[in-house]
Amino acid sequence: MSTGSSGRNGRRGFLAAAGAGALVSVARPRTGTAIPRVQAATVGSETFDVAVIGSGVFGAWTAWHLRRAGLRVTLVDKYGPSSTRASSGGETRVIRMAYGPDEIYTRMSLRSLDLWKAFFAKVGRPELFRETGVLWMAQAGAKTATASLATLMKVGVRHEVLKEAELAFRFPQIVVPPGGWALFEPESGGLLARRAVQAVAEDAIASGVVPRFEAVVPPAAGTGRLGEVKTANGISIRADRFVFACGPWLGSVLPDALGGRIFPTRQEVYYFGVPAGDLRFAPPAMPTWMDFDFNYYGLPDLESRGFKVAYDEHGEPANPDTMERAPTPARVVQAREFLTRRFPALAQAPLVGAEVCQYENSSNGDFVLDRHPAFENVWVAGGGSGHGFKHGPAVGEYLAERVQKGDATDPRFTLASKQKIQKREVH
Repeated sequence: MSTGSSGRNGRRGFLAAAGAGALVSVARPRTGTAIPRVQAATVGSETFDVAVIGSGVFGAWTAWHLRRAGLRVTLVDKYGPSSTRASSGGETRVIRMAYGPDEIYTRMSLRSLDLWKAFFAKVGRPELFRETGVLWMAQAGAKTATASLATLMKVGVRHEVLKEAELAFRFPQIVVPPGGWALFEPESGGLLARRAVQAVAEDAIASGVVPRFEAVVPPAAGTGRLGEVKTANGISIRADRFVFACGPWLGSVLPDALGGRIFPTRQEVYYFGVPAGDLRFAPPAMPTWMDFDFNYYGLPDLESRGFKVAYDEHGEPANPDTMERAPTPARVVQAREFLTRRFPALAQAPLVGAEVCQYENSSNGDFVLDRHPAFENVWVAGGGSGHGFKHGPAVGEYLAERVQKGDATDPRFTLASKQKIQKREVH
């Protein structure tokens, strides 16, 4: 699912920093004097301002913002930032502004795009965002697309409305059904997801965030303030405040608060090979696209990876630690049937790659960005529900502010707004 990365970016960089990061003073950046490595696993006298558990897109950005505010931060993850098992893993993610009537997400995505681009410029990695444009294809009378148009106009997002004839003219490689139309966001596009999160984590570590490559044991039930968390290796991590951004593991790490309120589902992503010399399915001819009438979305052929096709409907329950990640033949056939309808030139294209990941869903698709109901100094970040990745920078900014001020979250992001889902069997 993942490919190697070079230089400081990538899991290897996190591993190296995790070994070194445990050896430096948390009161200053990583230029502190090292203590003998043999003592690293037994250090227990340090207390951080904030311990962030989970280095996916929510956790990495939260740690980044907290450190930027001058706090002493540790970032803990058992597999490393944006691992193959994480919801932030994988090669690419869509960033778009159209969210139906949900202005809160349109504004959050707009803020995130600014933060992504500014960050990539800061670290010299502008290639991690591809401004392909995003095309939201809709049928006549599609209510969500129509509501999106109203929201984009209200917020001031640059966009175009492409009616049937213009859509077919601009993108002849796409079959446009009678009455079909689309919203086009020319300034949106795709994020190179895995590498983007690794870059955020690496930059946070370079600024003084202390990485710990450990699995956290669920804290014991209680009330008041949480003083520490224990790792599977017996290490105590002490902090004044904690942020649990564990993605699909939230329900198992915080079962009393999140059990049944975060449920991972298995999702499949396919990459179909584009014919040699055919430029119709790569930028700039082909944008990032969504077709929610058929529950599919995808990205153009980036870095010769293939034409990405992903099915958005929730799959079966998933265990991110043990789930086999081979594609399901029947679902590949289903994806080809979709290609036949929308992108017929690729109907017989070879499957050149696949990823099996997971969504970490809440009952209503809204994020969980709230204080723990029992521990006043513990915050929770999760419930990306398949659309969270793009929002990582703004989520981190928002949560870092809540953690510092201790004030209330938006009602849509509260735990109380999330229903418990009856437990389903996980295979």
